[in-house]
Amino acid sequence: MIEIFKSLSEENRLRIILLLMQKEMCVCEIETCLKMTQSNASRHLTDLKRSGILESYKKAQWSYYKISPNFIENNKELWEYLKKEIRNMRFYAKDLEEYKKCAGSCSVNKKPH
Repeated sequence: MIEIFKSLSEENRLRIILLLMQKEMCVCEIETCLKMTQSNASRHLTDLKRSGILESYKKAQWSYYKISPNFIENNKELWEYLKKEIRNMRFYAKDLEEYKKCAGSCSVNKKPH
């Protein structure tokens, strides 16, 4: 539990969680939406994954992250609190607007299938 609360105590990690509440995302999409460097985004994503809040998978050379269903299931009250209170954070509206502009911006999504 300590690791979860440590992870949630950093604003950039909450911003990442906000994006991933919308859908799973590639690291490059998260970097673009939040205007973070690759190393900064990776550090926060690693911390959120280590605490059990996120899980990831690789597709070719891209890493995708999503909210862990196990985290949601095992922390229902905390999850409901996060969903409700994240809307009151000062970054909420701006980051959600940026998400709408840049989701799907990763080069992996622009290649023909």
